[in-house]
Amino acid sequence: MKKNVHVTPKGENWQVKTANSSKAYKVVNTQKEAISIGKNIATNNKSELLIHGKNGKIRAKDSYGNDNFPPKG
Repeated sequence: MKKNVHVTPKGENWQVKTANSSKAYKVVNTQKEAISIGKNIATNNKSELLIHGKNGKIRAKDSYGNDNFPPKG
C-alpha cells in the first residue's frame, strides 16, 4: 500500500510525514522546503502529497501516482 505524504506545521517549523507515521521524516524551517521534500517522496512512492496550512487543515493535494480520474481535456 502506498503511503500518502503530509506536510504539516510543527511549532514554528514544518514537517514531512508519511501517513500513519509517528515520527517526521524531516523537519525544516519553511513550508516551501517541506513541500519540495514531500513532492520528491510522493513522486518516488507514486502517492499523494497533502499540504496542510498553519491551522492543520488540508489546503492542497497533489497526486503523483496512477490517477483513477484523470482530467478530461
